[in-house]
Amino acid sequence: MLLTQALTEAKQEFIAHTPLEIQTEMFRQIREQQESGIAYGRQEGQKAKDFTLKNALGESVNLYDELSKGPVVLTFYRGGWCPFCNSQLKAYQKLLPDIKALGGQLIAVSPQSPDNTLSQQEKEELTFQVLSDTHGLVAAMYNILYDVPDYIQDIMKQMGMDLAEYNATNHWILPIPSTFMIDESGIIRSAYVNPDFMQRLDPENILHELRKALIADSTFAASNIA
Repeated sequence: MLLTQALTEAKQEFIAHTPLEIQTEMFRQIREQQESGIAYGRQEGQKAKDFTLKNALGESVNLYDELSKGPVVLTFYRGGWCPFCNSQLKAYQKLLPDIKALGGQLIAVSPQSPDNTLSQQEKEELTFQVLSDTHGLVAAMYNILYDVPDYIQDIMKQMGMDLAEYNATNHWILPIPSTFMIDESGIIRSAYVNPDFMQRLDPENILHELRKALIADSTFAASNIA
């Protein structure tokens, strides 16, 4: 509920302080992605794609190595410049003790540069892994990467935001905000992919899916023993 409230407030703030013509173009992008008919994202039941990315300290983090320790909640977000992303990460940080209590861990991925990731991690006091996918290769593997439309590029430049520079790449790319719950065998147990960047997966749904995975794993183990 706290995340839903924070996202609602962020949207109200956006509507109250953003010129109407910019709002129109932002909502146009959301509508175009929703109506595209493209099935974005890796789907429930599919194998998660393995990857290795650098965290904010320049250390390599491998998904399958992390899965050997327990299930992973893998979330893709746009960057520290996005207020909706910041609300999401703050809410997930508060959820982290509950995720760990269920044997899981949280990994967040964005295309922003490691320097910007470090600044965000320190500012928001995030204690989970925050990784940089500067060229969008991992987002592409999960079928959530898109090229930012020219009309959105123009708006962001008007607002003083050079996304390519911020992400330390030559391309204007972003991931569709997404969250995947991956079990220890590397299977995606749930997938949330939403072109509306003003909405995110509720923390309670994350805990629900983790509990379901634990029950399923226990049932499978018991059937094997029997």
